[in-house]
Amino acid sequence: MNPAVSRPTLAELVAPAHTAVVTQELQGAVVGPRAGLAALAEEARREALPSIARLLPAARTAGVDVVHCLVQRRPDGRGSNHNARLFSVGRRDVDITPGSEGASLLPEFGPEPDDLVLRRWHGLGPMGGTDLDAVLRNLGVQTIVAVGVSLNVAIPNLVFDAVNAGYRVVLPRDAVAGIPSDYASAIIDNTLSLLTTVTTTDDLIQTWQEC
Repeated sequence: MNPAVSRPTLAELVAPAHTAVVTQELQGAVVGPRAGLAALAEEARREALPSIARLLPAARTAGVDVVHCLVQRRPDGRGSNHNARLFSVGRRDVDITPGSEGASLLPEFGPEPDDLVLRRWHGLGPMGGTDLDAVLRNLGVQTIVAVGVSLNVAIPNLVFDAVNAGYRVVLPRDAVAGIPSDYASAIIDNTLSLLTTVTTTDDLIQTWQEC
């Protein structure tokens, strides 16, 4: 039987010296006005995006690193995934070529000068498709605060990859989104709660203000 291990407090988990907020696909093609999946974008705008807009300034003020992870694709799709139905759903006229509005971070989220922006050409999440792991380790990060979309695919993918790589993950439940909303809540409560510390934007902001 494993000995009991005391759980760190939220303040210990998200101490600025070893924490980064990782945003997932806060870009025009995913959660902007012309998003490829309108239902997901609408759900994200209901609560998650306003929460993230409050969270990021508080993180930066506290000295927490912010890393934005975006997806892009060549016009001809070469080098990108075509091996699952997910990659062909949604609007076909959404442009995610490098430098396009669809491939760019929504301006309300930055990037600020100290933010890092990583882009991937393939895959379901940022840990396997970018230099995210190496960048976080070079920053001295031990805890990832994961925000963005979606709870259907990319956020669970990020959580599993991060935990497998040895990171601790904190999940503010009002700063992530998926569809339908009851499914999003269920995956947090029944799966991600076993792998992360589930919290709220308000609790994180208060914690960082008290640092």
